[in-house]
Amino acid sequence: MAQRIKAADVERFLRAQGHEFSRFESGDWDPGVRVAQAGRRAVHVFWDGPGEADQLAAITTELRDAGFHVVATQQERGGRRRLEVTRP
Repeated sequence: MAQRIKAADVERFLRAQGHEFSRFESGDWDPGVRVAQAGRRAVHVFWDGPGEADQLAAITTELRDAGFHVVATQQERGGRRRLEVTRP
């Protein structure tokens, strides 16, 4: 079973890697990374902006190299792509 994980820990790691984070301004998201808690044992990572697939692939590599378990998923009904991040 996966260990507990906090979105703040994943965010801290990604900020240390130099990633810019998106913010909701003027009715839309600025380009960048967004992290959301997805239960006690999972965190979702999104990319807001162009190059979503490439950015998520690069983030996947960084997180895996740091020891996180990462699975690419997509929201239901053709929704947003995202990464599901856990600690093994």
